[in-house]
Amino acid sequence: MMGKLETMTAAVDAPLLAVDGLTKMYGARVGCTDVSFNLWPGEVLGIVGESGSGKSTLLSCLAGHLAADAGRVVFATRDGPRDLRALSEPDRRRLGRTDLAYVHQNPRDGLRMGVSAGGNVGERLMAVGARHYGSIRDAALDWLGRVEIDEGRIDDRPSAFSGGMQQRLQIARSLVMAPRLVFMDEPTGGLDVSVQARLLDLLRGLVREMGLSAVIVTHDLAVVRLLADRLMVMKGGQVVEQGLTDQVLDDPQHAYTQLLVSSVLQV
Repeated sequence: MMGKLETMTAAVDAPLLAVDGLTKMYGARVGCTDVSFNLWPGEVLGIVGESGSGKSTLLSCLAGHLAADAGRVVFATRDGPRDLRALSEPDRRRLGRTDLAYVHQNPRDGLRMGVSAGGNVGERLMAVGARHYGSIRDAALDWLGRVEIDEGRIDDRPSAFSGGMQQRLQIARSLVMAPRLVFMDEPTGGLDVSVQARLLDLLRGLVREMGLSAVIVTHDLAVVRLLADRLMVMKGGQVVEQGLTDQVLDDPQHAYTQLLVSSVLQV
């Protein structure tokens, strides 16, 4: 029998997410094929590639929004490793309320637009049993402050917010439960450059402060340079290169990665 110290060491040494052979086809067209990787606790993985490279399909399969055709997605839940593909719908919803979160490119897809800003954050707490109104409102106020939304806007609906504020509210709603793994789909896409920079600074601070593990899909190499510890480059549904972010971006080995990097440098 393992002692307590050995058990703790094993938990640290085990990946938070282990993906093996993940494949998704759309008829004869490849979505993603035979993708395998490990994500470690506290690590941020960036996935880049041009439109149609398979990065969004991969993220959707990881998060359970799409049913993969083959492969395993093993998540180290608090009750032990579980293949997310094999979870029942109730178990998937439970994990989605606690340990897993998803930040959409369009914040309207991740918000309740008919509910106040405070309600959007607070209802995530209510979903796991919180009932004290004062405590829920205090937590909502705290998170609005953390994502730089004025507390006076707590009763405003998201439709009254700018796109950047809606994205920050979605982040607060997603992170209030301190999930162990966050999936992010182009979190700065569609925002003005100045708004993107502010949001990236916010995300970087929250990721480090909370020790989050995250998988971030983006076409923007500046995003992964700032946020990701490790990088995977996809083309035609396959991973063509991966490694430490700075290493891949500063010394790309695959011709496609070299093209991606050079296209940014030429802008």
